Amino acid sequence: MAEGTTVDFLTETYRAHYRSLLGLAALLLDDTASCEDVVQEAFIRVHSARSRVRDPEKTLAYLRQTVVNLSRSTLRRRIIGLKLLSKPLPHMASAEEGAYEQLERADLIKAMRGLQRRQREVLVLRYFADMTEAEVARALGISAGSVKAYGSRGIAALRVAMEAAR
Repeated sequence: MAEGTTVDFLTETYRAHYRSLLGLAALLLDDTASCEDVVQEAFIRVHSARSRVRDPEKTLAYLRQTVVNLSRSTLRRRIIGLKLLSKPLPHMASAEEGAYEQLERADLIKAMRGLQRRQREVLVLRYFADMTEAEVARALGISAGSVKAYGSRGIAALRVAMEAAR
């Protein structure tokens, strides 16, 4: 059995990357509980599919992609739920109130929220998860040219928003 498929390797990956994956989910979602659920579910899915993840170097990339996909699914379920509800949900504290105090990037987070979904996903994966353009393209199922275009437009929109915040 290859190293990437062992439970011990996954345990070490969990210890080393749980917080960074939680931060990735927090940039895509808006509450701590959902972020934790998404990251835990990602590890469960990788554990279940460990026989297919044989290269240890690909385990983290698979986890990141799973976190992004599960975050999308969570947002999709919320949208459907909101459409079905007859009355609005009560205001709940967001993940940023706690998680982003450590990062001291409140203005950046606010500006990121104002981006289009695809721009935000590209920027998060490219700059916060340190993925290459090719890796981002594969993770999101888009072309490398689209990654460049979404990234360029996203950065331009962030500049405008950050200047306005000052």
